[in-house]
Parts: sequence; structure tokens; C-alpha cells
Amino acid sequence: MARRLLQPNASQQIPPSFLLPSIFAPSPQIASFSSTPNSFYPRDNNKQRGVSSQRRTGLRQPVSVSKTALPTPVNAKDLPKIETDPDHGLWGFFHSKEKSLATPEEDAAHGRAWCVEELRAKSWEDLHALWWVCVKERNRIATENYERKRLNAGYGAHEAKVRAAMVRITQRGIKQTLTERYYSWREAELLAQQDPEINLSADGVSYTPKEFTEEEYVDEDVPEEVTEEEAIRAEEALKSQAIPPETKPVEKSPDAA
Repeated sequence: MARRLLQPNASQQIPPSFLLPSIFAPSPQIASFSSTPNSFYPRDNNKQRGVSSQRRTGLRQPVSVSKTALPTPVNAKDLPKIETDPDHGLWGFFHSKEKSLATPEEDAAHGRAWCVEELRAKSWEDLHALWWVCVKERNRIATENYERKRLNAGYGAHEAKVRAAMVRITQRGIKQTLTERYYSWREAELLAQQDPEINLSADGVSYTPKEFTEEEYVDEDVPEEVTEEEAIRAEEALKSQAIPPETKPVEKSPDAA
């Protein structure tokens, strides 16, 4: 009886229920706080192990250029200023010397294209100059498109596309105008070949007008002198033509009476 009283109860040896998950759970991994490398891991046989360009550890073995001192970087403020020609031809590929990209507002600030009716009144020199102005503008737009794609700007593509369309329409009008002039020149050349007064060969005078005599200038259908009777007849004929046919008096025949 005394032994039974001295032995602990079985219900007292069982831990509480809320401690059971911590008892039966797998043991967690415990990280070591020591910075000493573990000697149990094998080496990877890397010859460049420990060489770092960021920490400037240098090479493990000296080489032929090890004694040469590294160049010291030059401050940007100490660099000499490079002078450029303000009238250089490459500046023509940009709208401004201060920036490589124009703003959308600057690209949208343009007029309409030249129509064919306006270009027909221009001279050859004006059409030639306007054509190369359009070529220069297209080069500027192409340069900005390349720069916009390189910088991934994300703006100005629509305005540049509309501006380039106006330039292409003007160039198309110049081509049409020059084509019309070419066909007109061809027709004039065919007419000149049939004209005896024009000499298309390189020999002699190109144009020799025909000489008319005094008799050829006189019109044979017009009489030199008009008599008085002919003048009266002509006046009466004019008066009769001035009266409308509806208002002319109708003469009655004697048979009708």
C-alpha cells in the first residue's frame, strides 16, 4: 500500500495536450553562428577563388604588367573642351543644336502640304530648292525616330508621322508638276519639228521668222472704197435686223382681202 502511494500516477506523467505538437514535431535546422569555414565540404579546385575585381584583391600570381601602375581616371571637369564647327553639315540632321529630340508640340507646329496648282506656278529653281528642303526635313524626322527608339522615349511618334506625311505629299506634287512639264516639252518638240521656222539642229540660228511682202498683208475680201449707196444699204440692213421677227408688220395680200 505504501509502495503504491509512493509511485507517481500515470495520468501525471502525460504532458498537457497543447505541448504535444512541439514534442512530436521534427527537430528544426539549427544554423551555426561560427564564421569558421567547415572543413567537411570538398574544395572546388577553382584557381580564381578569392580573386575579386570589386575588392581589388589582385591576382594570385604576378604577371608581366603587375609592376605597371594603373592609370588614374581624369575628372570630367579637367577634360579639354572640344570645339565644333557651328556650321557643320551634320547639324542639319537635327532641328536644334541644344537637344536631339523635338517636343511633340514642335513637331505638330507645321503647315499643310504644297498642292499641285501652287507648284505649277513655281520656276525650275524654286522646285529644285523646295525638293531638297523636303529631303532635309525627312532626314531630320528619320534621325529623331532613330533617337526616339534608342532612348525608348514613348512620345512624339504620331506627330512625327503626320509631319513626314505632309513632306511626302509635297514631294509627290513636285514630281507631278515636273512630269506635266516634261510631257508639254515633248509635245512642243514634236510641233517644232513640223515648223519650218524652227531649227532644232545645233547648226545655225534656232529660229528664223518668215518674211511677208506688202501684198500679203492686204485683205482681198475688204473693199478699199465704199460708195454712198452701199453704205445706205448696209444701214437699212442693220435696222431690219434690229426689229424682232414677232413685232414685224404682216403685209396682207390682195387675194386675202
